[in-house]
Amino acid sequence: MKPLENRTVAAAYLAQLAERGVDYLFGNAGTDFAPLIEAYAQAAQTGAAAPRPMLATHENVAVTMAHGYGMVSRRIPAVMVHVSVGTANMVCGAINAARENVAILLTAGRSPLTEAGLPGARDGYIHWAQEMYDQAGMLREIVKWDYELRNGEQLATVVDRALAIAASEPRGPVYLSLPREVIAAPMPQPREMPRPFSAAASPAPDAGAIAAAASLLAQAQQPLIVTANAGRDPAAFTALAQFAERFAIPVVQHRPRYFSLSSSHPMNLGLEPARFVPDADVILVLECDVPWIASRTALRPDCKVIQCGIDPLFTRYPIRGFPCDVAIAAGAAAALSALADALASGVDADAVVQRRRRIAEQRVTVAARVKAAAQAGARKSPLDPAWVSHCIGRARDPRSIVVNEYTLFAEHCTFDEPDLYFGSSSASGLGWGAGAALGAKLARPDRQVIAVLGDGATMFSNPAAVHHASSLHELPVLFVVMNNAMWGAVDRSTRAMYPDGCAAKSNDPPFVQLKNLPAFERICEAAGGYGERVEDPAALPGALERALAVVANEKRQALLNVICGPGGTA
Repeated sequence: MKPLENRTVAAAYLAQLAERGVDYLFGNAGTDFAPLIEAYAQAAQTGAAAPRPMLATHENVAVTMAHGYGMVSRRIPAVMVHVSVGTANMVCGAINAARENVAILLTAGRSPLTEAGLPGARDGYIHWAQEMYDQAGMLREIVKWDYELRNGEQLATVVDRALAIAASEPRGPVYLSLPREVIAAPMPQPREMPRPFSAAASPAPDAGAIAAAASLLAQAQQPLIVTANAGRDPAAFTALAQFAERFAIPVVQHRPRYFSLSSSHPMNLGLEPARFVPDADVILVLECDVPWIASRTALRPDCKVIQCGIDPLFTRYPIRGFPCDVAIAAGAAAALSALADALASGVDADAVVQRRRRIAEQRVTVAARVKAAAQAGARKSPLDPAWVSHCIGRARDPRSIVVNEYTLFAEHCTFDEPDLYFGSSSASGLGWGAGAALGAKLARPDRQVIAVLGDGATMFSNPAAVHHASSLHELPVLFVVMNNAMWGAVDRSTRAMYPDGCAAKSNDPPFVQLKNLPAFERICEAAGGYGERVEDPAALPGALERALAVVANEKRQALLNVICGPGGTA
């Protein structure tokens, strides 16, 4: 074990983060950063270990980059923002990370506590108005834990506790505030750094719950698995493939944030549970918060539902009323292994054969529907999102990482390994995808990374800050903006509620159209990247080829501003 730095608390803090495997500190600085900046400068002179500082010129970009890095690497990044105002700007990113169980150490400075007399005391006009009674209250409901560092003596315990809680399942962000006087103070006498805290192990599946679930599945004629996030654990990707194939149970991935089953797997029935849920007699809901839309899709009266996951009842959601006949609290890989053992001697072999045949026929129907959608969109202008998705699927490297903020129709692409596809958070805090793609590239610099974004999501991402970060940190990514110049989800939601209403008949309903949008490709070009506007469906394959060549050969970011029709799903 290495001794804690005998300088300031800030220097000791950086040393401990590095010792605990925190490789990056993403940040947008303010006056509270002075002790950290000085500690970094000292570390550069002395060779002391510290996380690599990653500047982002907006807090949303800092958090989304950390999110992308954490979701791909499974390591814990740190983020530092400026006191109350910086914390306010990172709340949206924090809730995205919380809902998707991405572990991040979120930190913020705090307005100096004292008006004079201590190093770091107030010396600027803003130090009075920026102070809050409860700065952490802005995100206490979101994070797993929050605390304010009180002194150097407790530094090791506080940091280790934060990291251990973030890494324990269900993983998620934690928040630590760092008053300027505290981190500017001399570190107490050097002492050996303590052993790190161990993160809590995932819960093991309960034997009784497994037996009850296995009994239901063994008797089922038309069982179905619905998942969204099982693939967050790569071991679950393999476990689900084996389980579904062995027992011939079809899988639908509803609004996946992580692909949980290979696109080419014989049990993969696509992304639309509404087509299969009404016929199922037993449904295994596997790491999925919203397995179907209850107001649109009705279950069979006799259908039994098994809820399974680290937090199968999603206890952080204020209301969630999906049926639950059996609940299994366990990681997906462990639960599937236990279910496989329990089902091994109880399943009807003839029923498995019959299901396998039926599912093969259903897969043919699903594939034909996807193919027809791409063909129908091939000549549409403005471009059809199905055609754009098809072209992206053909142009991308098979092992590229795709970050999708809503607009890619993933069924038109093939993802045959874990960690190739990452979708928007279930919280739907816009502006996530662009920064997350940069973080993914940081975690996997050898991989091609493509971010597919809506025009609104691009605006929310703070595009000037995103493209600056891509250039500054040499993270070449292809951004594809599907630009339909509207809030498509708002339009669809309004039409669904009021199909015969005035808004549905209007050519310009309020708060829907996004007129006079900037030329997104020019913003990328201004940061040294390659940009191109695409309006002809026949020109898209060539544009993708050119843009990907720039990213691969010139190591520059690229953006295609693709002018699309409405398309999309709510």
